[in-house]
Amino acid sequence: METVLRRFWQKRVPRSLLLVLLSAVTIAPTVQAATGISLDRGQVFALVLLGMTTLSLSIYLFVVIVQPERF
Repeated sequence: METVLRRFWQKRVPRSLLLVLLSAVTIAPTVQAATGISLDRGQVFALVLLGMTTLSLSIYLFVVIVQPERF
């Protein structure tokens, strides 16, 4: 079990996905409270994930444009 956890934390993609999902779970109630329209929990969760995906893609593309020699 320890080696599985060690392998999981050494890889970047699973760790990043876990952090995105956990942060989405913490941000979703705030988004739900801020919207005047009554949205169910699934819609709010999808909106938060869409926003986080858009933000991370924007940051990635900015880095690719600014530092193309890294890629």
